[in-house]
Amino acid sequence: MTIKETQEEIISEFAAFDDWLDKYNHLIELGKKLPPLDQKLKTEDNLIRGCQLKVWFHSTFKDGKVFFEVDSASTITQGIIFLLIRILSGQAPAEIKNADLYFIDKIGLRENFSPSRANGLYKMERQMKLDAAHYETELKAGEGG
Repeated sequence: MTIKETQEEIISEFAAFDDWLDKYNHLIELGKKLPPLDQKLKTEDNLIRGCQLKVWFHSTFKDGKVFFEVDSASTITQGIIFLLIRILSGQAPAEIKNADLYFIDKIGLRENFSPSRANGLYKMERQMKLDAAHYETELKAGEGG
């Protein structure tokens, strides 16, 4: 599934909820589905800087695609992470790097989050794109270009 198709699917899911509280509860439920990050990956080096709560981030590159593992102690943050992983994990580096994550505004995340939570969302998105750009550079270097 493409990044755009997955975003459209998420927008449709959230359209089923009439108010922000229902959307918020849905995010919490999604957060409970996020697999926990291996304890050995919960290091200082894997923390996303600038997030109000601790968010650990790890990515891998396999068969031309980037895969993300992210964890946080907050279930609402885990819900956001779940959505980002659902959209971006398993995609090619260039697709991730150039992705327009419009679902964030379409489902009302940015407008209904506190400034600190919105900043955390931005930091997670940024880290995913930075890692994708890193893998894209490695891929090009490996191809001799």
